[in-house]
Amino acid sequence: MSKGTTYRQAGVDIEAGDALVERIKPMALRTRRPGVLGGLGGFGGLFSLKDAGRYDDPVLVSGTDGVGTKLRLAFHLRRHDTVGLDLVAMCVNDIVTCGAEPLFFLDYFATGKLDPDEAAAVIEGIARGCERAGCALLGGETAELPGFYPGGEYDLAGFAVGVVERAAIIDGRRIAAGDVVVGVASSGLHSNGYSLARAVLPWQDEPGLAAELLTPTRIYARAVAAVRTAADVRGIAHITGGGLPGNLPRIFPEGLGARLRADSWSIPPIFERIAREGPVDRDEMFEAFNMGVGLCVVVPPADAAPAIAALAAAGEVAWRLGEVVSGEGVSWA
Repeated sequence: MSKGTTYRQAGVDIEAGDALVERIKPMALRTRRPGVLGGLGGFGGLFSLKDAGRYDDPVLVSGTDGVGTKLRLAFHLRRHDTVGLDLVAMCVNDIVTCGAEPLFFLDYFATGKLDPDEAAAVIEGIARGCERAGCALLGGETAELPGFYPGGEYDLAGFAVGVVERAAIIDGRRIAAGDVVVGVASSGLHSNGYSLARAVLPWQDEPGLAAELLTPTRIYARAVAAVRTAADVRGIAHITGGGLPGNLPRIFPEGLGARLRADSWSIPPIFERIAREGPVDRDEMFEAFNMGVGLCVVVPPADAAPAIAALAAAGEVAWRLGEVVSGEGVSWA
């Protein structure tokens, strides 16, 4: 008797998905931290705030993001071990801006036809990102959607949850005119502006350029934890799409802006090349890209030097980028 059409014949291989889960389990195990209950394989991930640390009045902080068209570089080079780091970074870097300690992370990986080796490489990158951020890879979802994605392509989304003591939330309300804006270096484009970068650069003809553009986003969780112990941090901005003009003002109280010194850092060559080959004008560059500044930390003047020293000790390149001033938006000295 005919069994009829099977799910596998329709394009979904349940056994391959189950095998991938088994490959992921050791990766997730590496990221375990206090608070994790159980393991992968259930319908939901369990996490105990009571076991996570000593919090008197804990507030949960959540964030979600993706990697965007940077994935095109991964597809082109057939290199899939770095975009998972980007995924964790884009989510975790958002939640640490309010002072949160990252607790756990979940991912969503969707593809037309599951390639277990490809998926495992992506999730290995996610696990490494979680290790760098100090959070647990608590779970995720792998979706095989035949006919939805072209062969050899996939999409990623991530979800991070952290915790901060209510009294220690960093929300920018205490920022005052005269405070110092400390810049923290990016590792390149991070995960923003790739539609523009791909439009103007010959990345398909230059493997070295494509590899440079695939450089992972820096994860600032440990740096933020370090600077908070050394300085009175009044505001933190993650510089993503919108650049410095679009992201830094988001943390300022009404009536305050920033005056930044354009000569305080050297813009990395990759941005200069994009501007030249576009050509792309200066304002557009600063609105589309981070221009070498991945994070901004606002502190009182007396804490600028200790903040920069703490960030350097945490492995970051940091400098005095500018000052908070009366007014709105970002201006340049």
